[in-house]
Amino acid sequence: MGKTQVIGNSGEAFVAEYLKKKGYIISARNYRCKFGEIDVIAENDDEILFVEVKTRAEGSKVRPYEYVNNPKQQRIITTANIYLKHNGFGLKPRFDVAEVFTSPDGSMRLNYFENAFSTGNFHK
Repeated sequence: MGKTQVIGNSGEAFVAEYLKKKGYIISARNYRCKFGEIDVIAENDDEILFVEVKTRAEGSKVRPYEYVNNPKQQRIITTANIYLKHNGFGLKPRFDVAEVFTSPDGSMRLNYFENAFSTGNFHK
């Protein structure tokens, strides 16, 4: 496993713990299908969250959420549709983006954006 993948995995674990503390159950991590990948899927009694996690070093020139552009959003929505065909019946979908910033000392900081993008026509 490369350094970038290790950093990404640690950011995803950090976000999963954050969501657990907020009362969500983690349904899946790194869910993949032929259309794409969703980093973290979490749910509570009402909603199912599809979370894109972007982890970067503190001081990065580009904000991590800027990498979640329209084509990336469309891949996430398509992948979420596939997931929902088999799971999460009756839950309201929400698409969030989590920015995780790492410091040289190993600490992490989170910016969490709820409803970061919407679906237009989404599988019900």
